[in-house]
Amino acid sequence: MQAHVEGDYIFDQLFVNGQLQRMARYPNYNPAAKMLGGTAADAISAQRAARWGNPVGGYVHALHRSEWGGFSYIITGKNANGELQLEGGWQNNRKMGMHPSYRFVENIFEELDTVNEWYYNKTSKILYFYPPKGLNLNKAKIEIPQLKHLFEFRGSEKSPVTNISIEGLELTQTLRTFMDNKEPLLRSDWTTYRGGAVLFEGAVNCSLKNCFLNTVGGNAVYFSNYNRKDEVSGCRIWKAGGSGVSFVGDPNAVRSPSFEYNEFVPFNQIDRTPGPKTNNFPALCTVYDNLIEEIGQTEIQSAGVQISMSQDITISHNTIDNLPRAGINISEGTWGGHIIEYNDVFNTVNESGDHGSFNSWGRDRYWHPVKSTLDTIVEKHPDLVLLDVVHPIIMRNNRFRCDHGWDVDLDDGSSNYRIYNNLMLNGGLKFREGYNRVAENNIMINNTFHPHVWFKNSQDVFRNNVIFRNYAAIGMPKNDHWGKEIDYNIFMDQAALTKAQTGGRDAHSVYAEPLFIDPAKGDFRLKNGSAAFATGFKNFDMNNFGVVSAGLKAVAQKIVLPQIKMNTGTSADSIIEYMGLKLKNLNTLGERSATGMASETGILILQVMPDSPLKGYIKVNDVLLMFNGKSTAGLGDLQANRLSETYKGTLELVLFRDQKELSISAVIK
Repeated sequence: MQAHVEGDYIFDQLFVNGQLQRMARYPNYNPAAKMLGGTAADAISAQRAARWGNPVGGYVHALHRSEWGGFSYIITGKNANGELQLEGGWQNNRKMGMHPSYRFVENIFEELDTVNEWYYNKTSKILYFYPPKGLNLNKAKIEIPQLKHLFEFRGSEKSPVTNISIEGLELTQTLRTFMDNKEPLLRSDWTTYRGGAVLFEGAVNCSLKNCFLNTVGGNAVYFSNYNRKDEVSGCRIWKAGGSGVSFVGDPNAVRSPSFEYNEFVPFNQIDRTPGPKTNNFPALCTVYDNLIEEIGQTEIQSAGVQISMSQDITISHNTIDNLPRAGINISEGTWGGHIIEYNDVFNTVNESGDHGSFNSWGRDRYWHPVKSTLDTIVEKHPDLVLLDVVHPIIMRNNRFRCDHGWDVDLDDGSSNYRIYNNLMLNGGLKFREGYNRVAENNIMINNTFHPHVWFKNSQDVFRNNVIFRNYAAIGMPKNDHWGKEIDYNIFMDQAALTKAQTGGRDAHSVYAEPLFIDPAKGDFRLKNGSAAFATGFKNFDMNNFGVVSAGLKAVAQKIVLPQIKMNTGTSADSIIEYMGLKLKNLNTLGERSATGMASETGILILQVMPDSPLKGYIKVNDVLLMFNGKSTAGLGDLQANRLSETYKGTLELVLFRDQKELSISAVIK
């Protein structure tokens, strides 16, 4: 069906009887597809583009090649070879290129081939629509959004907007803003667009309460720069194109900032003054009793609640679920003081990789992209680590479940955390290199603690926790890299406890039968008589997670509770010795995360022995990708392709180190 449209309008989204329709796309939308509603490797091929008469104005959407979010582009034409010309790709701050297969195109006329798809020809001003059977277009309500924002609070520190509350409204149908998402945040994967259906900037004691933010095109609620004592509460945020609630301060308030992972400030130029330079950032704001579901409909790089360059933000009693990426994301350490409590976060990391239901970084002013250099900086000047995260970040009494990553993932440099009384139902807890973190009195069902490549003398503490398996450690070869205290924990079987104690840790830890009160109903408190209580573990409330208002409880999805799986988690992976190296296949999410690999492939270097002819060329935690011009996706490839045992001349190696490929010519004597 087609209709001529009078007037000049923006055609970005089309609603029919209140329901969002799909731009004509390839491949067609499939709600069962894991990524992006359906993807195809040939979506932007010259062969596919040859079918399109004029694709200008079409869009390409793709995952990051390492699945760390996404990229979007607008099609500006074709070149002489029939290949698409694209503009964009600025939506992710780790610019490593789009994924080779997770991609699709939309707003292409020739791909309008199934029900609920539409296309608007800007030249002829004709709207094309493929209606579903039974739809009476003569009576249908056709709507097209024209605004990016519905409410804006615009003030400043000197002249703030004060004491205004928006309550009881349905806010819906704003424009998508994915092509405006350009501003890089500090050294994270993130870029941002400073806007949303409701924008707060320079607001004090203002609030958004009991509203329904329904299918807005970009971010739902955005707090930019100076904000104090503002609140979002009692709201339902559903199917937003971007993030649910975002807090983002001013980069000019940051001391010695860097804006990309590989950037760094030379040590002798680092500002050593703790904390921010100005007050131009959100602080003392609250996100309470909100239901945030199915957001990130367009922007994979999104979160239920996202925090960057902010301080003292409280995130309490929210239910956050069914998301492409993290439920709660803290983008860097500036400036801490957040309280994250009583939230229910689950069904996350559905369209990304190497993340958790809670995800954070701490790539603050001391950060360096080369791990060995970073280790030296922190060992000599540990005070640098806490110059930005000046207040501890508290995570308590939350329930997390992530089936595609970690329940709680404290990544690169995340520091100064206090994590206690949390129930983690599937993915466990990960600490990558960081400083001054305490995790105690948490329960990790069917999983364990994942310490990855810690700093020497990190002062980390892990005690009084209930875990199911031995620690899943990566890059932790020395005792002085295991923090301040690892002890008084509860293992679910004797074998896991014995294995943990071989490293000289957990001298006072115990093995205890899992005497949970009622796990089928979500009550994972331990029964009286459990040996766990001898370690100092204390039961905590299991009935206070998520939203509290009756209306939101009635429509909230329910978390899926796990079946208890008793096993030690011991690995049967082969470890071989070759040329003075200890090697294994890289085949776990933890190993992928610790090395920065885009997928679980390659050969992981576990140890370089003193007499290895490759000493000085290869390091622990390197991944061997190619050996003398031949791919080494696993140990089998190495064993099949390696040369004879007598080496003369040079070995050509391709390694993955410090999150990038490195070609090395190793002279073998």
